[in-house]
Amino acid sequence: MKSSWFYQQYSREPSGKPFLLGALRYSAVELLISLILLIFLTPFFQDLPGGSLIDGALMTVVFGSAVMAVGARRRTLILAIALAIPAVVGKWMHHLQPRLFPPQLFLVCAIIFLIFVIVHFLRFVLRTRRVNAEVLCASVSAYLMIGVLWAMAYRLAAVITPTAFTFNSAQASKGPMDGFTSFYFSFTTLTTLGYGDITPVSHVARMLAVMESMTGTLYVAVLIARLVGLYSTQDSSAPRDTSDPNAP
Repeated sequence: MKSSWFYQQYSREPSGKPFLLGALRYSAVELLISLILLIFLTPFFQDLPGGSLIDGALMTVVFGSAVMAVGARRRTLILAIALAIPAVVGKWMHHLQPRLFPPQLFLVCAIIFLIFVIVHFLRFVLRTRRVNAEVLCASVSAYLMIGVLWAMAYRLAAVITPTAFTFNSAQASKGPMDGFTSFYFSFTTLTTLGYGDITPVSHVARMLAVMESMTGTLYVAVLIARLVGLYSTQDSSAPRDTSDPNAP
């Protein structure tokens, strides 16, 4: 399997070998598009009769895109598939038979798979040699997947402990931490925004919220420093046009 020329050219392992990312020339751009569709379309279809079916389809597309986005090497591709299959199957089995297949199976498998993909993306971003549109897409994709990861963690905490979160009266009538509510709380926490309409009550929920807010702050700070440093090095190493009389 071949990755894009960009990954082979500008990202290297410590041994000097190329750090491959996408499989079959599949880049982080496609994953970013699927993540945006999942996050921004969820509030529009979750209350529809077939909303859970659409949610399952979008989640399957996201997981499949994530597998392709990190599966340049055969071993990585096989491991990604092995981690994604239980999550996808668990999601659909819970949709078809919610009483026989509790959501804990899907959520735990999804969390493990998302951690694997995020770590792979961060390794690529931190080891790349050039700043490019694909590097930026990989950085944004990792950030969005962190939000999705914590959304799954909040849902798992709410399933295990139904009183882990408290809601205002309007939200309480719609049900627990589920669907778009988990995305909403996750990304408002990740960006340290927080409107106060959802409050973590249990120790686990509070710990998750604190960890996510710290992760969001550190991720942006470290990422910006890394990309600015790479861009400065890239710009200083670029050949100058000596024909321009105004060039320094």
